[in-house]
Amino acid sequence: MRLAGLLIVIICGGLLLSATQDFPAWGDPNSPASTHLSPHFITEALHETGAPNLVTAVLADYRGYDTMFETVVVFGAGIACILLLRTFVQRTRGLEYRHTPTGVILHIQDPNKAPKGQREFELIDNMWVPHDLIIKTVCRILIPFIQIFSLYVVCHGDFSPGGGFQGGVIFGASLILLALSYDLRTALQRLSERALGYLCALGVILYSGIGCMCILLSGNFLDYSRLAQVVPVDPSHIRALGMLGVEIGVGFSVMAVMVILYVNIASEGRHNQGL
Repeated sequence: MRLAGLLIVIICGGLLLSATQDFPAWGDPNSPASTHLSPHFITEALHETGAPNLVTAVLADYRGYDTMFETVVVFGAGIACILLLRTFVQRTRGLEYRHTPTGVILHIQDPNKAPKGQREFELIDNMWVPHDLIIKTVCRILIPFIQIFSLYVVCHGDFSPGGGFQGGVIFGASLILLALSYDLRTALQRLSERALGYLCALGVILYSGIGCMCILLSGNFLDYSRLAQVVPVDPSHIRALGMLGVEIGVGFSVMAVMVILYVNIASEGRHNQGL
């Protein structure tokens, strides 16, 4: 099986490499993208989409379908991670020892490896490292600012570089930082596994829901201009607001999947401890 898999990889890789010969040269001004798409996007994007940021106009408007299915792929990655790694097997409680200097109760998962006599506290000291007060304090101060910046990146994506993918990653990183500086249980108390699953699905529902609303308003899927019938704002800016809505949905899914991946990988699917 390994030999067959290796042969398949070599053959497919060779076919893909041979296909690159048909690509235009890097930076070729006469390529189809440079002669047809790019000039139109550069000159007409602001008028057609209402978004000053050209990147957002392309990703959320011209390529709205593609970005939506990218969000679906992110959602599928989170579901696959849960199905492959999540386990509900209960571990034995093990033995408990009180750490003398701090008074913290420590758990030894395997009773057969429990320390004996005077060695018990020496072994525990080697197995357990107390949380660093400086790290916890600095992270507790930084995490709110990181989360505020992530919301800024999401909400300002239609005017400047940013958007749902970048903002979702930053917000997810702030929750992972909380789990690293404190522990996994503390992070899950702030945002539970169930809430992460709901947010992951909510992002896809919000994105596709805005597209379906456009259809109900007698427009095409993701034709944001139709939202002017129900949103009391300037019609020239309604498309940018529609793109903001889908970017928020992308941010929900990306953030939730990032945390889901970390939680399941760091705890081997048990959600009882972290790195």
